[in-house]
Amino acid sequence: MNSDLTTLLRAPVAFVMAAAVLAGCGKAEPADTAAQTPAVSVVTVHKSSVPITIELPGRTAAYLVAQVRARVDGIVLKREFEEGSEISEGQRLYQIDPAPYIASLNSATASLQKAKANLASMNAQAERYKILVAANAVSKQDYDNAVSTQGQAAADVATAKAAIAIAQINLDYTSVVSPITGRSGPSLVTQGAYVQASAATLMETVQQIDPIYVDLTQSSVQGLQLRRDMADGTLKLNGPDKAKVTLLLEDGTQYPLTGTLQFSDVTVDQTTGSVTVRAIIPNPHFTLLPGMFVRARIDEGVDDNAMLVPQIGVTHDPKGQATALIVGPDNKVAARPLQLRGTSGDEWIVEGGLNDGDRVIVDGVQKAQPGAVVTAVESKMATAVATSSTPKTAVPGAPAIAAPAPASAATTTGAAGAATK
Repeated sequence: MNSDLTTLLRAPVAFVMAAAVLAGCGKAEPADTAAQTPAVSVVTVHKSSVPITIELPGRTAAYLVAQVRARVDGIVLKREFEEGSEISEGQRLYQIDPAPYIASLNSATASLQKAKANLASMNAQAERYKILVAANAVSKQDYDNAVSTQGQAAADVATAKAAIAIAQINLDYTSVVSPITGRSGPSLVTQGAYVQASAATLMETVQQIDPIYVDLTQSSVQGLQLRRDMADGTLKLNGPDKAKVTLLLEDGTQYPLTGTLQFSDVTVDQTTGSVTVRAIIPNPHFTLLPGMFVRARIDEGVDDNAMLVPQIGVTHDPKGQATALIVGPDNKVAARPLQLRGTSGDEWIVEGGLNDGDRVIVDGVQKAQPGAVVTAVESKMATAVATSSTPKTAVPGAPAIAAPAPASAATTTGAAGAATK
């Protein structure tokens, strides 16, 4: 009796406990549903005018180079400049022994005097024969010979004058002067050296390095894209002025002065597929020396239809295609392939693949899959990007184009903030 009574008393208790467990399970079901909707951070992107700046490698080259060579034969008597000093145009650098050329000039001067004396005699004879032939005192043949001799004497005078001019030129060449203003290099001849005009003996090299050239290398594909963008209006020039060029030196520092673009070569190097772009840079303190390796940032124009997307929101597949995950109006995730132009600071410049107002996932990408429903929360970096109004500085060495085949080592700079809430 006691065991049966105990069993009857335990049955209601078990029933109540089972009901409580079932009730608890029923209340937990909404929590599981909420856990299946992950929260992600997004940045809303908008079209903006983005300055496009390309970074190209190059080397400096002297603005003017004068190779001072011997133009007469002789012994170098002295050098009249300090190696490595500033040289003025017309300054004498060397003195070649002038004695033989002074003698040649004196000889030519004497020949001219002799020719002039002979010409005076022939002129007088021709005048006498002119009167005599009219009176039939001399034959016509004698008169013609006198006139011919007079002409030969005049030619001798002209020849003597030319000989003097040549002798004077050669004498002047014994004083070797600089044809340009610039800086001298090491002297290639010393006092007592014998130089020859026939061998064009190199004596000194003078280089003008203020301003200085920078010869840059640009891929032909990149140049073609630039011309295409300008033709269809995608890129607009920054006013009537020439493109500005900023240099990064070998130690990574930025050169304080900016230059301008001079020209682009019209011939593509068949071995490298590149063209040469030349810029001119002021160099008043001679910081830049010929042959230095530099990187140049060139302001190419402004892209009015570009968007700026934080780099953290862009990924690349194994083929190199850039993609981004966006949250649609229905809060569903979708993958978009992107066309990138380059980078601006820590952001990608996107030319295609996104629409104005798209929300790009920048945090929680690992929790979002295409087609899944998510809860989008505007990221704090969106506010920072939207309120930024100053041009940005490029990250040196950042890739310019995200594609299977790299186009160049260029980066883009100076982009104004384009992502807003």
